[in-house]
Amino acid sequence: MIWTLVPLVSFSLLAAVPFVVAAVKGVIKPWLAAVYVVVEVGIMVFSTAVSGNDPKNWAGLLLVLLMLVATTHTALLDSEKIRVGK
Repeated sequence: MIWTLVPLVSFSLLAAVPFVVAAVKGVIKPWLAAVYVVVEVGIMVFSTAVSGNDPKNWAGLLLVLLMLVATTHTALLDSEKIRVGK
C-alpha cells in the first residue's frame, strides 16, 4: 500500500521506483519496470526541454498522466486478477 503513494507524493518524479523494486523482488517481469523507467525519463527530458511559456505545452499533462497511471498500476500489483507483466 505504501508503494502506491510513491508516484503520487513525488509528483511522478519517482514513478518507476515501485516497479523497479517489484522487478528486483520478482513480483513483475523486468521488462515492465524497464518500460516505466524509459517512459519516465522520456517525459522528464521532454518536460524540461519544452518552453514553459508555450500555451500548447503538454509537459504538465504528461507528468500528471504518468503520476496517475503509475499510481493505478502500483495499486493493481497486489491484485491476483491482473496478469500483465507478472
